[in-house]
Amino acid sequence: MKRRAEEGKEETEIDRLPVDLLAHILALLTCFKDLAQASSVSRKWRQGVKESLARRERLSFSGWKVDDDSSTRLVLHAYSLKDLDISRSRWGCQITDHGLHQLSMANCIGKLCSVSLWGTTGITDEGVVQLSIVLWGCRHVTESGLLALVNKCGKLESINVWGMRISVECFIALLTISPALQIQPKGLLPTSIDSVSIWPIA
Repeated sequence: MKRRAEEGKEETEIDRLPVDLLAHILALLTCFKDLAQASSVSRKWRQGVKESLARRERLSFSGWKVDDDSSTRLVLHAYSLKDLDISRSRWGCQITDHGLHQLSMANCIGKLCSVSLWGTTGITDEGVVQLSIVLWGCRHVTESGLLALVNKCGKLESINVWGMRISVECFIALLTISPALQIQPKGLLPTSIDSVSIWPIA
């Protein structure tokens, strides 16, 4: 009985910190293994880990052995994420097209300013397209970013630019790079483009 009482006291003491303060402290951890161990301490600590992820603006999987499902579970809680690094490293960050598709459903995608896919051999145009399609409404994505995307993804068939500020010159440049590209919504496409002859760049 005494031992149980002592264990109950320890559990009470370990949960004494308020969740918001606990989340602030846990946000300082950079090791996913440490976060996983912290989340297993108690229900309150698990909530603290979730809230710490929600505050993060940068998340890097480089150097950690994570797969599609484990990376998605973390990113889904990182609502404020602006910088995502899923580069392949020596230890093997095993992200595939399926993983990118899952990540494209996360709430933070619209806030992303930077995504690093360096060395990820499991990712093809299919995965990149899934991720890029949900960038509509992102005013921080500039015309330069769109041009680079269309230029690099040769098989890109359509792109949704709703909510983005794009000039007529950018529309013309996009169609010059990829004449078959479908720009959605069609109502945003300037009518003046219809009368413009677009020639491939040599």
